[in-house]
Amino acid sequence: MSDRTGERISWQTVDGLRIRVSLTGDHTSTLRPPLLLCNGIGAALEAWVPVRAALGDHPTIAFDAPGVGSSSLPLRPPSMARVADTVTGMLDGLGVDTVDVLGVSWGGALAQSIAHRHPERVRRLVLCATAAGLLMVPAGPRILRRLAGPRRFSSPSYLARMAPVLYGPDVINEHDGRLEPLIHFDMPPSRRGYLYQVLALRNFASGLWLRSIGQPTLVLRGDCDPIIPALNGRILAGLIPNARLETVHGAGHLFLFTRSDISCRLISEFLGPHLIAVENGCE
Repeated sequence: MSDRTGERISWQTVDGLRIRVSLTGDHTSTLRPPLLLCNGIGAALEAWVPVRAALGDHPTIAFDAPGVGSSSLPLRPPSMARVADTVTGMLDGLGVDTVDVLGVSWGGALAQSIAHRHPERVRRLVLCATAAGLLMVPAGPRILRRLAGPRRFSSPSYLARMAPVLYGPDVINEHDGRLEPLIHFDMPPSRRGYLYQVLALRNFASGLWLRSIGQPTLVLRGDCDPIIPALNGRILAGLIPNARLETVHGAGHLFLFTRSDISCRLISEFLGPHLIAVENGCE
């Protein structure tokens, strides 16, 4: 089924959870792995529209995390490791063996977990505006208080007031001073779904095992990010053996969406035109 040009909606049932999936391009190609898109906390897959547009014809797989958007709410809060296993089960249902993985913020923690727990499924890794769990440099108390609940997803007036504080200066259009139209949330999460995502981070400590990540990794950070201070990107890139760090200057937490042209150019260059067979040494 398709509800937008070039997009196909699928439903996958994994461990009793019904997961909504969106696919673009040829996700079954044996030559070019699709890019698995792991979203930030509370955000449904519709948020990926500007990023997908900037990536052009690159095949992508987006999904609503458990408890978010139209996906099922788990009976109890899952760990990040459990969510990673659920997403891998989703890929099994789609018949996809190998992916590149892009994770932003909360989704960056998920992307790290997928690469760690299922390394044979991940060719390359892109980590945006994210951190190494318990080793992270935290945001300030004022920011953390406002991230504790999902009010910004359901109150446009609250979002307009708090967006520059939470996300950084680039969410305000420099020409008219209004909130960027890309910063909106079509499907607000339930309080319970949001809480479960917060709790999924309770035992997430990737700093303990990031040195085992073997995939080539691109770490992207904004240098004006209030939620994930820029130093976290340097920590991540320093812990992952085969990582490269890039900075989007003058950008805050949502640079992947507000600066999608710059961000996606870096991502596309990193993913490259490489064929799976060539990278595995098979000519």
